[in-house]
Amino acid sequence: MSSENRIHLDQHAASSIDAYFEYRNIVGDDDNGTLFTPEEYEAYKKKVIPQRMQNRLYVSWTNSEGMDCKLIGPETPCFCKHRYKQHKTDFELPVSSASSLKCKVAGCLCSGYNYIPKNGSQALKCHCKHSALEHSAVSPNACHSRKCSCNGFQTSYRCGCGDLAAAHKLLVETRQQRLERGHPVAKFEPPYAAMGGLTGLSSLIDGYMRLDESGVGCPTKEFLESASTSQNERQMSVSTSYQSRSKQAITKKLSKTKQMQ
Repeated sequence: MSSENRIHLDQHAASSIDAYFEYRNIVGDDDNGTLFTPEEYEAYKKKVIPQRMQNRLYVSWTNSEGMDCKLIGPETPCFCKHRYKQHKTDFELPVSSASSLKCKVAGCLCSGYNYIPKNGSQALKCHCKHSALEHSAVSPNACHSRKCSCNGFQTSYRCGCGDLAAAHKLLVETRQQRLERGHPVAKFEPPYAAMGGLTGLSSLIDGYMRLDESGVGCPTKEFLESASTSQNERQMSVSTSYQSRSKQAITKKLSKTKQMQ
């Protein structure tokens, strides 16, 4: 890349960009598109941050055995197509129902935050053959397509955990409720908006691959030792086989060379 196409930032500009990202993570869309003045920003933080740290809601899509198959984060979309951060997530008193997490986008008829998984990058299909995008955001999510008699979205999608999507539920918990379930919480509650169930980078992994108490769990010592032994045996077998094949190939090549001579 030529130097003329690069953007050069001095230390002051870089710190300003960091400050803007910090502002956006804290405020979200609560400024309605117009940046708060420094005084408004400070007043907003004094009001909202203590509330978030005390009443944070941990939101997860949980299967029948209590595994958090999906930990909801700021960017996780709802059935209404808007993201979790576009829903009401700050409360003076904790709530326990997803129906309280109303969408804040003007004109949206969302009945409350409702996570729906995707099949790769594609929206799930209903039994009526139409995609989730063609269904209402109002529960029970009836189909919008003309001449379709579907009264509510139903899918045969099966999660990586093995359960059908219908066997999952959206769980809204306080910090204490989550600790009582034995699931991890943040060491220190962040001041950022709509953190949902995220506590670290591992929270972005699906539950059946997440090696903590909220997912499939950590393998036992015996399993790791047996797996390591099996892996070593496989590696030895592959190495021995490779050496044997190499020796045969060299011998065959030498034999052909002698015949040519």
